[in-house]
Amino acid sequence: MNTMWAPWRMEYIRAEPISGCLFCRKYSEGRDEENYILCRSELSFVLLNLYPYNNGHLMVAPKRHVGALTELQGEELLDMMSLVQKGVRVLSATCRPEGFNIGLNLGSVAGAGIIDHIHVHVVPRWQGDTNFMPLLAETKVMPQRMRKTFGTLLSGFEADRTK
Repeated sequence: MNTMWAPWRMEYIRAEPISGCLFCRKYSEGRDEENYILCRSELSFVLLNLYPYNNGHLMVAPKRHVGALTELQGEELLDMMSLVQKGVRVLSATCRPEGFNIGLNLGSVAGAGIIDHIHVHVVPRWQGDTNFMPLLAETKVMPQRMRKTFGTLLSGFEADRTK
């Protein structure tokens, strides 16, 4: 059997369960770098997914605690989609993906891990970014540490702000 070392995962394995809404807590703490928050707008924010499908996997959420797509106000929906668009622009400029998966998982049966605060996933994709590891070893190999990805994308979001 081969061994793949991933020591950075231990902080997630040993983390204490946290009650309350993940998005509301991260938004209100004001510790954007620690919480991997890349961008805030008037009604929404962008952050890195701590359990990404690929490097650069973003989530865009409204700052208001909303659990259903139909509960979003028009301004919130527009603001969120503007940040999704900005995320695609920044990922395209910094990571040069060949495509994107963008979507919402509405309800636990649809794959939502957080069902009470709606959010949009923006997942950059590259040809060959999936391999046998998830299928055979139930392991995803990430080529870059989260902190490095955060720094790269934060620079992109800051540069995009000036446009």
